[in-house]
Amino acid sequence: MTYLIPVIILGICGLGAGILLTIASKVFYVEVDERVERINAVLPQANCGACGYAGCGDYAEAIVNNNAPTNLCRPGGAESAEKIAEILGVATADVTPMTAVVHCSGDCNTAKVQFDFGGIQSCKAAKRFYSGNGMCKFGCIGLGDCAAVCDNKAIKIENSLAKVNPALCSGCGQCAAVCPNNIISVKPKSKTVDILCSSQDNGKATKLACSKGCIGCKMCEKKCPVGAVTVVNSHAVINYDKCTSCGECKAICPVKAIGNL
Repeated sequence: MTYLIPVIILGICGLGAGILLTIASKVFYVEVDERVERINAVLPQANCGACGYAGCGDYAEAIVNNNAPTNLCRPGGAESAEKIAEILGVATADVTPMTAVVHCSGDCNTAKVQFDFGGIQSCKAAKRFYSGNGMCKFGCIGLGDCAAVCDNKAIKIENSLAKVNPALCSGCGQCAAVCPNNIISVKPKSKTVDILCSSQDNGKATKLACSKGCIGCKMCEKKCPVGAVTVVNSHAVINYDKCTSCGECKAICPVKAIGNL
């Protein structure tokens, strides 16, 4: 009898808690629009954040509840946009294919190295150690942090330089997010001409560190027929909204710091 009373009390408490939870679940129940689940199901579940939302689930809710654009998913591309439009019963929005680009040409043959780095083989770790082992402190460190996060295997390290395969790249931007030197950007695949250098040193210092570094000579700026290239802080920059990918800047660049992907 001594042990029975506590068991009965515990049982009554458990029953009461169960009843209260059941009532609470009914009172506070929030009906979920089935379209959210259906849209989430057609998204690639990359949860990369390229759409501007925390993950695919949040993006699906934003589409249904906040009228977010249906064409923001870069990994899903046109296929996901078309399926989302079908679920909502709206016209399919155009999707611009995007790709990452590494703004550096400093491989083993062109960039000079100051010392051998024997620490943890990651760009982030090397950056903390005298900003990396290369003479150029703005270029690709080449230890593959970007390649490690790429789900599509679109980035490979060749001769200590990260290179992107646009055919495999979805433009999610995860590589750009982990690059400690911020030399990776995401741009439309239709824009095929890029400045493959990120140095902000003056021309002389850049030339000493890398034979393909931008020296800020402004020849590309003067040659561009649409004014898409400007030199800022001794470094050429392309405005993709203006660029027609004519290749005039690439042809005239004396150090070959402008190239195609």
